[in-house]
Amino acid sequence: MSNTQTVLVKSDDPAVFSAVSQALSEVEGFRVIFCEDDRSALRRLDEIDVDLVLCDLARNVSERDNALIRSRLSHASCARIIAFERDAMEEGIAMFERTASFMYLIKPLDPRQVRIVVKRTLEHAELARRHRILSRELKLSLDDDIFRREPSGSVAGGVSRFERLVYASPKMAELVAEAKTAARTNMPILIQGETGTGKELLARAIHFNSARMHSPMHSQNCGGVSDEALHSELFGHVRGGFPGAISDRLGLFRAADGGTVFLDEISEISPQFQVALLRFLQEGEVKPLGSDRVLNSDVRIISASNKSLEKRVEQGRFRRDLYYRLRGFILEIPPLRERPEDIPVLTQFFVEKYAGVVGRRVLGVASDVVRQLEHYSFPGNVRELETEVQRMVAVAEQGGYIALRHLSDKIRRAAAPEPRSAGWMPEGATLKEKVESLEKMMLKRALAEHHWNQSRVAEELGLSRVGLANKIKRYGLRRDASHG
Repeated sequence: MSNTQTVLVKSDDPAVFSAVSQALSEVEGFRVIFCEDDRSALRRLDEIDVDLVLCDLARNVSERDNALIRSRLSHASCARIIAFERDAMEEGIAMFERTASFMYLIKPLDPRQVRIVVKRTLEHAELARRHRILSRELKLSLDDDIFRREPSGSVAGGVSRFERLVYASPKMAELVAEAKTAARTNMPILIQGETGTGKELLARAIHFNSARMHSPMHSQNCGGVSDEALHSELFGHVRGGFPGAISDRLGLFRAADGGTVFLDEISEISPQFQVALLRFLQEGEVKPLGSDRVLNSDVRIISASNKSLEKRVEQGRFRRDLYYRLRGFILEIPPLRERPEDIPVLTQFFVEKYAGVVGRRVLGVASDVVRQLEHYSFPGNVRELETEVQRMVAVAEQGGYIALRHLSDKIRRAAAPEPRSAGWMPEGATLKEKVESLEKMMLKRALAEHHWNQSRVAEELGLSRVGLANKIKRYGLRRDASHG
């Protein structure tokens, strides 16, 4: 995981932007995202992994749209700081207490004070995170009959994140490494994967880890949209350009100039629109509907499809030259059934997310629930898992844990697949070699299941810590770096 810490600043005061920019530098490991209003701040919180929110006191903003109030529930692990004028002290202190913010700052802001307060707040947040995890592990250790596996997310980490993408599997680690490489370039990117795998989340993570992160990112779903409507959405139109065009429209390509445009379901665009898109990719030219003017725009295109574009090219349904323009990088997101290692960490992530939203304290998820989730094929992928967890959190008892009875009938009744070792035969010619092969396999499986917690593995296998360490050394076993 990156050591960069992300600070989201919500303010329409240029002096605040200036003070924070002076206080927090990329060289020191800070990434600062500026938003001028609460709604854009809430969108950014859902798009990227934010460590700290610094908000100006919001006035004339409803509670529903207040970023500081909403973030306390929806992003409980995110630290909060509030800033306000000295003459708004009473109102500011009330909001400070209501949102359980760590610190408040009086404007005008001093960059040196901002730097110190942000660092102390982040240090406190990290200590609080470790305390929560240790407290949970202590409680779960008293209920070993319910929680048999090590809880996901230890003090040292172990769960990887790429903005709002959470994973533990080697397949996703490889994908994210390639995505980070792609983010550092300006080349188009084609993301392919089944519905619900997180294609737009990956696209947003790429944008916010690119040189274009401070420019806009806009999204357009191309499925089921007429050519005229799609042309208007992307290229814009002028008043009277077509029936019903009562005013000018800028279009996403020009609105995102300098940034990124995400085109979902790119496989569904018509042959006629493919020509217009190809010209834009070649020349960067934008001609609004009904206009004779040709304008220019510099945007990066990230496209996505749940169908193979290569097959559609072979079928004559997609232009080969456009396909080659779009596939500067091809990123294939594996379906959830091919990476069951991600199910426990995603489940925990969604539990923490939705427990805050509905105001419930959920202790954790029973190990038999996690096993049953791992056995289910999830045709709807991560989106289906998220919906299932959201429902389970809503029906779980306050202060309790999620048990089998909280699962939906469809998942609870799903048949478990054959054990992974079915049909496995130990290697080697002699009995000794076969026994050693079997022992090595059992050690690898136990270490992986317990995330290399050697105390638990030794206890489960009836070994001493020293005996287990000797066997690990003897068989040359190493922890997979992708698991932290």
